[in-house]
Amino acid sequence: MTQKFPDSLVQPIHLVPSRGAATTPLAARLRQALRGDVLFDAGARGRYATDASIYQIMPLGVVVPRDQADLLAALEIAREQRVPVLARGAGTSQCGQTVGEALVIDSSKWLNRVIDFDPAARTVTVEPGIVLDHLNAWLKPHGLWFPVDVSTGAQCTIGGMAGNNSCGSRSIEYGNMVHNVLAIDAVLADGTQARFGSLREPLVGARVNEILGGLRRIAMREHGEIAERVPKVLRRVAGYNIDLFDCQNPRAYTDDGFANLSHILVGAEGTLAYSRQLTLKLAPLPPHKVLGVVNFPTFYQAMDAAQHIVGLEPVAVELVDRTMIDLSMGNPAFRPVIEKALVGQPEAILLVEFAGEDKAALLARLGELEELMGELGLPGAVVRLPEAAAQKALWDVRKAGLNIMMSMKGDGKPVSFIEDCAVPLQHLAEYTRRLTEVFHRHGTEGTWYAHASVGTLHVRPILDMRRDGARKMRAIAEQAAELVREYKGAYSGEHGDGLCRGEWVAWQYGPRINAAFGEIKALFDPDNRFNPDKIVNPPRMDDRRNFRFAPGYAVAPLGAALDWSAWNVERDAQSGAQSAPGTGADATGGLASAIEMCNNNGHCRKFDAGTMCPSYRVTKDEQHVTRGRANTLRLAISGQLGEAGLAHPEVKAALDLCVSCKGCKRDCPTGVDMARVKIEARHAWSALHGITLRERLVAFMPRYAPLASRMPGLAALADNIPGVSAWARRRLGFAPGRSLPRFKPAFLARAAAPAAIRGNGREVLLFVDTFNNYLEPENARAAVRVLEAAGYAVHLNARPGQRPLCCGRTFLSAGLVEQAKHEARRALDAFRPFVERGVPIVGLEPSCLLTLRDEFLAYGYGDEAQRLAAHAFLFEEFLVREARAERLQLALKPLGVTQALVHGHCHQKAFDALTPVQTVLGWIPGLEVSTIESSCCGMAGSFGYEAEHHEASQAMAELSLLPAVRARPQGALVVADGTSCRHQIVDGAQTEAVHVARVLADALADALADAPDRSGPTR
Repeated sequence: MTQKFPDSLVQPIHLVPSRGAATTPLAARLRQALRGDVLFDAGARGRYATDASIYQIMPLGVVVPRDQADLLAALEIAREQRVPVLARGAGTSQCGQTVGEALVIDSSKWLNRVIDFDPAARTVTVEPGIVLDHLNAWLKPHGLWFPVDVSTGAQCTIGGMAGNNSCGSRSIEYGNMVHNVLAIDAVLADGTQARFGSLREPLVGARVNEILGGLRRIAMREHGEIAERVPKVLRRVAGYNIDLFDCQNPRAYTDDGFANLSHILVGAEGTLAYSRQLTLKLAPLPPHKVLGVVNFPTFYQAMDAAQHIVGLEPVAVELVDRTMIDLSMGNPAFRPVIEKALVGQPEAILLVEFAGEDKAALLARLGELEELMGELGLPGAVVRLPEAAAQKALWDVRKAGLNIMMSMKGDGKPVSFIEDCAVPLQHLAEYTRRLTEVFHRHGTEGTWYAHASVGTLHVRPILDMRRDGARKMRAIAEQAAELVREYKGAYSGEHGDGLCRGEWVAWQYGPRINAAFGEIKALFDPDNRFNPDKIVNPPRMDDRRNFRFAPGYAVAPLGAALDWSAWNVERDAQSGAQSAPGTGADATGGLASAIEMCNNNGHCRKFDAGTMCPSYRVTKDEQHVTRGRANTLRLAISGQLGEAGLAHPEVKAALDLCVSCKGCKRDCPTGVDMARVKIEARHAWSALHGITLRERLVAFMPRYAPLASRMPGLAALADNIPGVSAWARRRLGFAPGRSLPRFKPAFLARAAAPAAIRGNGREVLLFVDTFNNYLEPENARAAVRVLEAAGYAVHLNARPGQRPLCCGRTFLSAGLVEQAKHEARRALDAFRPFVERGVPIVGLEPSCLLTLRDEFLAYGYGDEAQRLAAHAFLFEEFLVREARAERLQLALKPLGVTQALVHGHCHQKAFDALTPVQTVLGWIPGLEVSTIESSCCGMAGSFGYEAEHHEASQAMAELSLLPAVRARPQGALVVADGTSCRHQIVDGAQTEAVHVARVLADALADALADAPDRSGPTR
């Protein structure tokens, strides 16, 4: 029985995008006819000019259709105007398939519905913009999945996967995309709508039958060439699948003996037709999986062992090399995962997965793997991972492999152009050895990862594409091609042809089949309007005019306000320049390098667990994702948007919804830190344009808060006088539906002197920030109670007659970096005596305390800032540290509640500082603690108060946070350390959330003075 599902799986809020002027008849026609977005401004075109490749070509314009009617209208208008069309999903292609001088049609925002589902037949029909992981999450309750599990599954779309003939880690078991597509409903270049499917059914329409007849004639004519030239390996995706229609030589891509016409579109990179919807073959979810991680002392041994391991019939054998291991160890999210998989210091590991019905049988297969490795001279080399959570964590590291590789700082980057060469397994070790020699001859190394099971390794030589990279790329490609031909492999094995491998199609297949591909293109698209110059008549791979860093690319001096010398040092080391940090045109270092770290792979477009990227999650606009922002910034600093640089209006618009959550700092494997870059952009804008009254009120809050806290009733009165509050909100631009914070008498103004030092002289300095001093002093009182109960003398950051210390974050939000530096200087001076004595600095508000560990390091204060950062801890981090050192004496009693729901502040997540909250709450007897899997709460300092951002703020909260709070068990505590987070929860769910310090204070045992000495917490 079939079911229909008309609604989009993920509904974005619709913010009117920056549309620009209708400067062309095409733009005007499209805007008149379409409900979706029509984007012809320079910023939008620039964001779609790149994909995950090294190329950049400006499109004519961009259309984001709202529905199928929009799509058909856009295609019809493009046909009438004789304009080229380029289909695009998530833009994760690594060969330049989705860039070109054409009208880009982006299906990822709205064309993402499940159209039809038949669980009995194990089929599903979807629109092209649906994301693979979204589809599989939807299918999971039915016990099914779409098994082409590519590493970019969190962001890539089914349409893009079909265009590239994607493969995935488990293709040895499930095959490539072409093996799993049953039918495609497409629009041809002449406007014909047609269904391409199995030839067991009669085809409908004269145009489709004409195409089939032409394909068969070409295939029959070239039968001998097909038999001779088409590689005999599973992984080969170059050109068109012409061999499917050679009736004398049927190959694997058949359906019960019948060829499938849709398979000519799979791998065609959108050059033949536009796919409106796709019908897919599903597979049952395997009930059990086990993973064995095999550690190898040499890379060659790993490659040589792959052919033997495949004999055990695993579903996946994936490579992680030493470079990727080292880079993973440097990522706080990946380090604890990769450490558990290692035996000693391996040069490579293979992830070997077995799946099936019987877990005991799978565990036995792990035993066979261990025996095999012993026979190969590597006893004890296998780490067993039988549990699902550990497996998923390690697979997530492997899936992030591309971005991890691209996290190398500097101009030298691993470049994709020969990474998908596939060779028979028996030749894999020798191929990799000889290719490494090729790299050495050209003065470089290669990074390796991916599919050892099918002889396809993603190998990327490290090249500087700004300087001599193009020359080396050509030479390496030619020598690699000779090796592939010698081993009878495929030059293009997984990621398609695009711009970097298009010219090698003719090399792979010879002149006759290459000419046949031209006939096929003309058969479908005689006017060459669908994604022209791909597969047929492609440009040279090393045509630098198409490079992202094309000849003439240069960055003007930026006058950065922060210290970016860490990026500058890396760039100088790899480029050979002699300038030192703090010298040269950009006196503060490599801001440009930091911006250019984005490789466009689109990891920030994911919707699963993690913090990145909250604004994209609610808008699904390329403008509001980390990748889109990085592209806009790169275009701006290189003069491609004009002369304004970081102060360009396009930059301001792109960063408008960035909530500085620092999610990219943690989740982006290439290390893009958009929150820090935004400080620079705000600084540039404010220097040129000044700041608004609202921005001034927020920025200077720490300066006037002492006065406001002494007259809290006056502020409350003004907020309650009819008409006054509404007028003030409108005048300042605050959201009318948002409650404003209320000042209270300052904690530091009334706090008693600290108790005499006890506990063997243990001291701590409690950094009471502006928010917990003037808005929620009860949190500071609770923290003092807990710390003193634990045996610490508590010093406070207050001096008679002086304004309390501040981290300066409110100034940073307005781009007032000098004022923020001034606050940092005050803090460094005040904290210095404590730091010198080794006294920990403990804070309550994550955004404030973690500023000491992040932004303070970017002010140029050197070792002084580093020492303070090393002594700065969040309240719960400090308690956990002391407990582990067996210095904590804390007696806790049960509360009147048994469950606590924790929401982590974005900065806690970014700095891997959320786990301590769960740990300390777990010390309370009888309290069950769970964490809300959420991204940013949406308040983000002043963001959620601003009228123009209120809708986006609420939408971010409604993604997961507020629904989870509303659905919590009755009476359960809601714990949130962030001031903004607590405000969002009380406004959006009418529920009070409390700081962890208050929960612990409530749980303190009554007879503290009589409590015996204990090392560690009492449970």
